[in-house]
This record gives sequence, C-alpha cells and structure tokens, in this order.
Amino acid sequence: MVENRFKKALMTGQVQIGLWASLADPYAIEIVASAGYDWLLIDAEHGPNDLRSVLRQLQVLAAYSASPVTRLPVGDPVLIKQYLDIGAQSLLIPMVESAEQARQLVAATRYPPRGIRGVATTRASQWGNIDGYFSRAEEQICLLVQVETKKGLQKLDEILSVEGVDGIFIGPSDLAASFGHLGNPAHPEVVSTIEQAIPPIVSSGKAAGILTFDNALARRYLELGATFCAVGADTVLLAQTSRALVRMFRNEPIATESKPKATY
Repeated sequence: MVENRFKKALMTGQVQIGLWASLADPYAIEIVASAGYDWLLIDAEHGPNDLRSVLRQLQVLAAYSASPVTRLPVGDPVLIKQYLDIGAQSLLIPMVESAEQARQLVAATRYPPRGIRGVATTRASQWGNIDGYFSRAEEQICLLVQVETKKGLQKLDEILSVEGVDGIFIGPSDLAASFGHLGNPAHPEVVSTIEQAIPPIVSSGKAAGILTFDNALARRYLELGATFCAVGADTVLLAQTSRALVRMFRNEPIATESKPKATY
C-alpha cells in the first residue's frame, strides 16, 4: 500500500502546516510544493479544478514531500469514488452538518460490505499491482469533513461520534457568513466560536483543522490543539505580491510600503 503520510502525521499528533492551492495548474503547485509545506490543498470546490486537473497535480506531487489533500466540490458518492480511483487518499468534504451526512461520506470511501464504493482496477491500486488493495484501501484513506455553519457546529458532538471521520476542518469564511459577518472570518464572535470548537475535536481523538491568513490566529489555533493548519493560499500570495510590487515602484515610496492585507 502507498502510505498516507498526512494521515499518519495527524493520527500521531504531528502538526501539519499547509497552503491552499487554487491555481489549478501542475506547474504552479510544483512551485509551492518545493517550498516545504507539509500539505497542499487541491481545491475543487472554489478553484477551477476538475478530475483531470486534479489527477495531473497528484502526479506532480508524488515527487515531493508535501502531502496532497483534495477538496471536492460536494460530498457526492460518485465524485468521491472517482477521486479515490485516480489516487487521492486524503479528501476534504465541504458543508457537513449532521452525523448522518458524515456516515454517508464514510460509506462512500469504503468498499462493500462496509460501504458503497464501486469496485474497479484503477490508478489507486496501480492497476492491480498493489496486492490486497481492495481489502486494505481504507487504512490509507483520510476523510476530513468541513463543519462551517451554525447548524454544523450545533451537531458537532454527533459528527465527532462517527467512526471513519479522521478530522474536522472548521471553515472560517462560511462560518463567519452564517453568523452574519460575511467577509470577516476574524470577527471576535467567529474567533471565539472556533476557539470553543477546537478542544472537543481534539478530545474526541480526531484531528482539528483550520485555514487562516492571520499569523497570530494561526498560532492561537495551533496552541489550542489544531493539527493541520493552512496559513495561506497561492492565489492570494500571487495577487498580494504582484500588487505590492507595482505599487512600490509606481505610486508609493519604498520606505512607506505597508504589508499587503490578507483577504479570504
């Protein structure tokens, strides 16, 4: 079996620092993979990715130490089957709001009789070259669910009880929107809610994850026990650096250039 280093790290409590990869390009993700992040999020929810573009990025990342985590656009069993078949081992599923929904996602990652994943010889098994793949595949699958609404947080304890869910990712931007703070994931009410959600996730034995571009908040969430934390995004880094460079030479004296503001 191809070992899922990311899952192993989470299960042993090793902090994993990551980056959102939304440019949907193999060359771009190879650049950020060379930077030394522990994991990279291939975003097929808000990034312009599809099955083939994700496949190309998985192939590129195989040569690097950064572990790929693939975020699907929706928790559809057919899509889950397809992404697993092309070799994705760590999946992040958005907008999970109940234990029943979480159980359905677990079932979609398991072969019968433990689940409903369709059976085929694919890239995931190296086209039949991995002995015992069908009986052991779930050992290396890491299922992460996004809890990112008021409703989801109200059901957090129930979601945490679902066997087969390896981690809970708190989505700050959608959570902020559900609290009426659209575009402000650093709002005190949102931050307080996240701070209260992380400890029970950790206590349950599951990994807690978060995305924030605020360094102070990232450190705070890590102190509370978050295990996998994304601290930036390739699109934002490119946009901010590009704007700052042109402003520096066109409009603003170098001495007064301020740090570009991080946005979500």
